[in-house]
Amino acid sequence: MTTGKNRKKVLIVGWMPQAGMEVLKKRDDVDYEILPLKDVAASYHAKLKDANAVTLGGTPYKQAELDVSPVMEVVARLGVGFDQVEVPALSKRNIPLMTTGIANSVSVAEHAMYMLLASARLTRKMDRFVRENTWHERLSDQPADLAGKSILVVGMGRIGSRTVKRCVAFDMDVYVLDPNLSAADIKAAGATKVTDLEAILPKVDFVSIHCPKSPETVDMFNARTIGLMKPGAFLVNTARGGIVNEEALYDALTKGTLRGAGLDVLEREPPDPQHKLFALENVIFSPHMAGVTKEANDRMAIAVMENILSVFDGKPIVERCVNREIYA
Repeated sequence: MTTGKNRKKVLIVGWMPQAGMEVLKKRDDVDYEILPLKDVAASYHAKLKDANAVTLGGTPYKQAELDVSPVMEVVARLGVGFDQVEVPALSKRNIPLMTTGIANSVSVAEHAMYMLLASARLTRKMDRFVRENTWHERLSDQPADLAGKSILVVGMGRIGSRTVKRCVAFDMDVYVLDPNLSAADIKAAGATKVTDLEAILPKVDFVSIHCPKSPETVDMFNARTIGLMKPGAFLVNTARGGIVNEEALYDALTKGTLRGAGLDVLEREPPDPQHKLFALENVIFSPHMAGVTKEANDRMAIAVMENILSVFDGKPIVERCVNREIYA
């Protein structure tokens, strides 16, 4: 790869769907280099030294990375979460952190609905009855409907708003906990605004978490709050690990106070193979894949490259910028 004096370089860390590569290849003033994940530990910092942009999956970008990135102009996430990026450090250098906006929002909302349905329908148990030829046990524990039940959606942003829409379509009574939205906005979506988590938990049959991970939301669902949940309720987390205390969740599931859970995210990823939640049949897991579909990957890849090129061209897509105050 040859790089001219006025050319830009994009460092692609890990994997990039072909749809994004096609966008990048149309630019004859931009070079790129792909750094496989297996080589990150050995080469990441060295490769950042001449990179004007970097694309990130789950790889961190913090002060240590910034210190070895003298010509960095934009950091772009292949996704929407950014808990592995030190945003204040970027802002001090006026470097934007760009995310993919709504590119995978519908995919996560669909996955949340899948987990709600799979949990309520006792999917793992019913599947076992068929595979083990124990049909005679099929009435020993009866699945639940979503229709006519109540749900608390925690966070009504890009993903939560789409989850609310789907829950309303399933004839659920929907409550929303989101301090950033008015009661009128939430009512317009067919839901009811609540402001007190502890007051609403004993009243709802389902909880679906869609808030960012922050100091305010870490351990939001702990022994106390999970203990307040309605007996027989279901909990789904497609947001971030650490928002739900896994020890408290395990206790509630094993004692029967919670009927089931769906977890796309865990406190440690990949988790310990001996994680005790794995022994429970009333938990549905997926490996942090809620926002990962073929369609979502293509949309995110295109958005990542659009974000980078917009900065290179002096026309940043500000609405996709996390630290947009640098453009104020």
